[in-house]
Amino acid sequence: MQKRLIMGGSLLDVTLRRLAQELIENHGDFSDSALIGLQPRGTFLAQRLKAKLEEELGKEVGLGFLDITFYRDDFRRRERPLAANQTDIPFLLEGKKVVLVDDVLFTGRSVRAALDAMMAFGRPGKVELLTLANRRYGRDLPIEAHYTGKSFDTVRSQRIEVEWTEQGHDEDRVWLTDSE
Repeated sequence: MQKRLIMGGSLLDVTLRRLAQELIENHGDFSDSALIGLQPRGTFLAQRLKAKLEEELGKEVGLGFLDITFYRDDFRRRERPLAANQTDIPFLLEGKKVVLVDDVLFTGRSVRAALDAMMAFGRPGKVELLTLANRRYGRDLPIEAHYTGKSFDTVRSQRIEVEWTEQGHDEDRVWLTDSE
């Protein structure tokens, strides 16, 4: 298995700052907007974006975490059951502009599950998608991100792995791995 670094710490920081600026451009002061990180891996990115936004705006930005486990279309097809995470959305979704945040967009199935799961908590006024890494090839559903850190041309046998210091890694990195 080959592993290649495709984004390191400094490039990752520049990318996060750019994404935060794009969000401010489209959502203003975030008074009627919020971030929702998809459990488990989108939460780290959402927390980083929240910090960048608050640093820039000088005010609190709404952040929630959404568990999509029981809304996945492969939930009952796996040999081992998926471990559920906790949903924590400490604000009303009704009428809010919501930015769903996930680390990697590949088939689009996680995003579809997130849309279903989110509707159990209310009806947002608008929903957008932000992803750090967009795998351009391999989409199963017609889902695209409104905000993308970086797009990569990959094949099915490859994976994109995002590592954060909050997970115990030495530094923030994004890797492309080949299983062949």
